[in-house]
Amino acid sequence: MGARGLVHHVDLTVSDLARSRPFYDAVLGYMGYARADDHANGTDWDWRGAAEAGAPFHSIGIVLARGENAGRGHDRFSPGLHHIAWTAADPADVDRLHALLLEIGATVLDPPAFYPQYGPDYYALFFADPDGLKLEFVCGRTG
Repeated sequence: MGARGLVHHVDLTVSDLARSRPFYDAVLGYMGYARADDHANGTDWDWRGAAEAGAPFHSIGIVLARGENAGRGHDRFSPGLHHIAWTAADPADVDRLHALLLEIGATVLDPPAFYPQYGPDYYALFFADPDGLKLEFVCGRTG
């Protein structure tokens, strides 16, 4: 039996699989996910912690965008997903991901820092995927 109410999986649409796969390999690999499945329309990464006895399953996938808006960048202020945030172990963990993002040439929106407007010990990094989807790596509490 799983942990009721936790997110099981998230699929994100991307405009170019060849461009997005290496980005998500690096970022999700750093966070403890392993590429689990490649198919013509996308890729899935499963959280390695889910292999532990009793741990919940978590997966993140990318799917090739289709339709008339397939080539446009992500607009987080349109209806849909605004951003995704993952939990970091500590501030040094956030800093290490920042270094990796710089190494792979990713877009950093806001560098690692304390963001007291979100909580008293909120330390985070904000960055974007190749299509402009806002992503976050954070340690600390909100409120």
